[in-house]
Amino acid sequence: MAAANKKRSQWCEVWRMLTKNKMAMLGLFILLFLIILALFADIIYDYDTVVIKQNLSHRLQGPSGAHWLGTDEFGRDILARLVHGARVSLKVGILAVGLSIVLGGILGAISGFYGGTIDNIIMRAMDIFLAVPSILLAIAIVSALGPSMINLMVAISVSSVPTYARIVRASVLSIRDQEFIEAAKAIGASNTRIIFKHIIPNALAPVIVQGTLGVANAILSIAGLSFIGLGIQPPAPEWGSMLSGGRQYLRYAWWVTTFPGLAIMVTILSLNLLGDGLRDALDPRLKQ
Repeated sequence: MAAANKKRSQWCEVWRMLTKNKMAMLGLFILLFLIILALFADIIYDYDTVVIKQNLSHRLQGPSGAHWLGTDEFGRDILARLVHGARVSLKVGILAVGLSIVLGGILGAISGFYGGTIDNIIMRAMDIFLAVPSILLAIAIVSALGPSMINLMVAISVSSVPTYARIVRASVLSIRDQEFIEAAKAIGASNTRIIFKHIIPNALAPVIVQGTLGVANAILSIAGLSFIGLGIQPPAPEWGSMLSGGRQYLRYAWWVTTFPGLAIMVTILSLNLLGDGLRDALDPRLKQ
């Protein structure tokens, strides 16, 4: 009970520090707003009749009362497609980063805890992946598997695993020789229990920060892959593919590309602000 209360008080202190950071709270509110839009996208705009259905008589209309952000080259409402596109980007980004955290966390924990030959094998494999730029690795994976939402998520996950593996390994190396780990070994706890019960939970702070920033990078990668035709395929709404489809109309229909670009920018900005705030809140050196 005392340990649970202590952990609860630690997270309360983190929340208190986070609430003091106005920019981090701004990022959190923007992110929550986008998540709410994504969750209720079907209620706000019907997918089949507003987002997908083409109406060429309304193509490339500027922002107006009928279409607040204008229409695209097929007469579809841009705001409706942005709302549904938020669901795609956030879902793929969060799931991809979550999968990479799980895989990278397990590999990093095993590598840091056991050391020796196991550590060398895992880390050298991670170095091989890190030698290839993540976006190029993602392009190669999607090109091999084919463009789809699942393959896109797998590509982004695989390209991000080495980052989390190295972060967790570094945290484990600083934790594994502490007294509470020795106490767990002394009472006969198995290595598996020590890794998952004691080491990984105490190595989560840097992973949470990197995960928040990682979602921003994942959303940018999703948009980039969709922009070159390797991501979410039309007519499904995705911010990168919306940018790609509207770039040829930029001179006389600026709204077709401007608003999807702003959506990407605002989302990534909110995640970066939140990540910076979490980093400060979880850093004990900054606590008074």
